[in-house]
Amino acid sequence: MTPPKLFQITTLIAAIFGSAAHAERSTVQDKQQFLNLVSGKTLQRPLVSLVVTPSGTITGKGALREVKGQWTWKDGYFCRTLYWGGDDLGYNCQLVTFDGRKLTFTADQGAGQSAAFSLR
Repeated sequence: MTPPKLFQITTLIAAIFGSAAHAERSTVQDKQQFLNLVSGKTLQRPLVSLVVTPSGTITGKGALREVKGQWTWKDGYFCRTLYWGGDDLGYNCQLVTFDGRKLTFTADQGAGQSAAFSLR
């Protein structure tokens, strides 16, 4: 993999799963609660803008490249496949929390890196 491509992938992964500020958060318990939060909204953070639809699609941009994927709710987790440009970022189930302003996704069922998104 060329260094510029590696840098782009690292940048996107950091943007999607980077550290989130710690705030009082509650776990999003189920699909309906999640949909109530994201329906009609855009999830945003620096360099990333995503739309997560009730029909199970993910679309948007990350570091100027197209992002698309599919998601489902499984056993209390947001589970998704994701493509960034032509790169397959794989399948991952994530813990979702909400602090009243931002949704935070934590990879690997809550054991991995986190990223907080504003809802606009």
